[in-house]
Amino acid sequence: MTVTTGGPLPGGEYDVTVIGAGVVGTAIARELARLPLRIALVDASDDVGDGTSKANTAILHTGFDAVPGSLESRLVREGSRRLATYAAESGIPVEPLGALLVAWDEEQLAALPGLAEKAVRNGYRAARIVPAGEVRAREPELGPGVLGALEVPGESVICPWSTTLAYATQAVRAGVDLHLNCRVRAVTSGDPHLLATGRGPLRTRHLVNAAGLYADEIDRLLGHADFTVTPRRGQLIVFDELARGLVRHILLPVPGALGKGVLVTPTVHGKVMLGPTAEDLDDKTATGSTADGIALLREKGRRILPALLEEEVTAVYAGLRTATGSEDYAVRAHPAQRYVTVGGIRSTGLTASMAIAAHVVELLADGGLATSGAVEPEPVRVPNLGEAFPRPYRDAEMIAADPEYGRIVCHCERVTRGEIRDALAATVPPGSLDGLRRRTRARAGRCQGFHCGAAVRALFEDARR
Repeated sequence: MTVTTGGPLPGGEYDVTVIGAGVVGTAIARELARLPLRIALVDASDDVGDGTSKANTAILHTGFDAVPGSLESRLVREGSRRLATYAAESGIPVEPLGALLVAWDEEQLAALPGLAEKAVRNGYRAARIVPAGEVRAREPELGPGVLGALEVPGESVICPWSTTLAYATQAVRAGVDLHLNCRVRAVTSGDPHLLATGRGPLRTRHLVNAAGLYADEIDRLLGHADFTVTPRRGQLIVFDELARGLVRHILLPVPGALGKGVLVTPTVHGKVMLGPTAEDLDDKTATGSTADGIALLREKGRRILPALLEEEVTAVYAGLRTATGSEDYAVRAHPAQRYVTVGGIRSTGLTASMAIAAHVVELLADGGLATSGAVEPEPVRVPNLGEAFPRPYRDAEMIAADPEYGRIVCHCERVTRGEIRDALAATVPPGSLDGLRRRTRARAGRCQGFHCGAAVRALFEDARR
């Protein structure tokens, strides 16, 4: 098991290198780990899932509203099934809440039959139009003016942090070399490709570009200009767990030109999320929130679920999606070059991740990668971060076996010393306090670490020493 965070890279030649350790890149590395090959996964950050993957709406989609016949439609449909099964095996929390696309005006109401028909064309036949009275009965806290909704019972919420961590852990345990703090600065295409990184040269016969917001820039290093990534900022507000009883489903808007619009959704962590905005920017690092963005969300939220605005806010954050101007994924294979681009993976990428990975391996095989001798990697179990499932502080048997699981450090989120210790000693340990938060929820609660921050930092720094 190899995870490196500094110093020169190991020598020799990799069979395949994946650039980008987000949810898609780690899924591809996990899929490649089934093969008897030398695989590398590299990322510019100090942790896996530290880009777009850490700041999404955490929905396990059915793909009902994808473009029929598109690659995205097929991979989301297939990926949803795969990930639901994998999550159950790996301990990733999933809650099948179902979704309601709520119509607030006559134009939106008139769009619902077309969306229901679109779902059927995407292979999803469980969607149905629900009259206003039933919508109100099922979601009594909705604001006034509801005219109806499209019910999509197969939509679920999932933990995106645990998903990426499970993929990365399984890949590393199966022999993948994970190199963090390893930004790719230049590529000399050849046999092998030569990557110039911030930690020295890396040689690889096959190359996969899953660099997210920077996938277009890596693509250009290989001589291609098939697409351009425009960062689309999505700001979100997270409301305290006391708001959780206000909403029973994922409340989706009728989609518009810039995406699915502002939604209200419970999270597996027991909170309620409002967002995202959709702002096309030029800066791929602009993950700050803005007063205008928060004001817009509050305005939208007041119409959807008025009582939500009276609840306490736990966090405000923003993520950047990879908009390309296309309605489909930008997955491109260059077999003669032994190179595959996995670009334009938008908000459905979490759901589609395992199917994208399988598709990429097929494309690599077309470029000459030997794919015989596949062996399933050993299963993994990630710590549960979901409120609907048992957590250590409530598990008498765990506490009896190890009292550290009964010693709470973060009281807002009820995170124990045992959980923090385990995360710091894991196969893929956190590279920062934010990484530790994504593995344990420590410092993610109402006080945002005001009370537990010093204790959590001390545990983190002791482990690094």
